[in-house]
Amino acid sequence: MSDNMRVDSILSQIRAIRNEVKPTAPEGVTPLREVEPAQDSFAKLLTESVSAVSETQKSAAGLAEAFERGDPNVSLAEVMVASQKSSVAFTAMVEVRNKMIDAYQEVMRMSV
Repeated sequence: MSDNMRVDSILSQIRAIRNEVKPTAPEGVTPLREVEPAQDSFAKLLTESVSAVSETQKSAAGLAEAFERGDPNVSLAEVMVASQKSSVAFTAMVEVRNKMIDAYQEVMRMSV
């Protein structure tokens, strides 16, 4: 299953669940919801992002290996697109890391 198909499938599931869930709070009252602590949710987001980049790289490597073996179901175009997606995802992850390091250094330079 390609990444786009997985994303579309997940979005469809989210939309279906959202349509099934109806708010039960009285009119004009915003229902309370549990909120993850910012630190935990940020760490979770980073972990999921790194995992997604890793999966993209593994998928691209698998397609390249299948093409090299001569698999008739894998075209050169698919291999190149997967390779580029992997490269872009990794580059984006590195840039986010660099921005985080810059922000950390800026905070450390602040006087208390």
